[in-house]
Amino acid sequence: MANDETVWPDELFVDLDRTGPVPLYFQVSSRLESAIRSGRIAPGARLENEIAIGQRLGLSRPTVRRAIQELVDQGLLVRRRGIGTQVVQGQVTRQVELTSLYEDLQTAHHEPSTRVLTHELVPASDAVAEGLGVPKGEEVVFMRRQRSTDGVPVAVLENYLPREFSDITTEQLESRGLYQILRGRGVTIRIAKQKIGARRATGDESELLDIDKSGAVLTMDRIAFDSSGRAVEYGHHCYRPDMYSFETTLVAK
Repeated sequence: MANDETVWPDELFVDLDRTGPVPLYFQVSSRLESAIRSGRIAPGARLENEIAIGQRLGLSRPTVRRAIQELVDQGLLVRRRGIGTQVVQGQVTRQVELTSLYEDLQTAHHEPSTRVLTHELVPASDAVAEGLGVPKGEEVVFMRRQRSTDGVPVAVLENYLPREFSDITTEQLESRGLYQILRGRGVTIRIAKQKIGARRATGDESELLDIDKSGAVLTMDRIAFDSSGRAVEYGHHCYRPDMYSFETTLVAK
């Protein structure tokens, strides 16, 4: 067993009813769920492999596999290529408000980090030109970033800004949120048009988010406007659904 793997506490399973009507996989998953939710098994902990678990607890590998899959389906465990099965760090729930992901992660007491994948001037496509209110083909700033929390990938962020923001540096993008940078330049974002959806991952998104190839992702498209009504950001983001969710409050009229 690797040094960073966490052994399931044996005492969690000493009272398994091996002859009763409740399936063993359900008994195992229920006990493990309680240990995770109580913090007895810490967020980010890497679990030992199914064969080792089965041998130690006297359970078949299919039983262990199904117990683990139950918790994967609940979003409590995640299988990561080359790493194994880990306890989820804790899903980030984002209020549908005018905030940036970087700020939301900080508010939720997570440690955000950013990897800048692309940062360049590109000609505005039809959609970008319409979103930013600029002529098609006009140069705009394009930035593509991988955002992680506590070392786990959470989102791939694509943003387009008017060319006047071309002096924003890669170093700034790595250390601060985009809205923090804009506010530091005197930009006050007042309103945004936003659409939330879901689709399958495309291109390199599966690799960047460390999910199964063509796995499901949450998406958000946003056009943000400053206090003068000018569009200052056109963004398309995709998120890991096991690490991220949106939350909104609905009020009857």
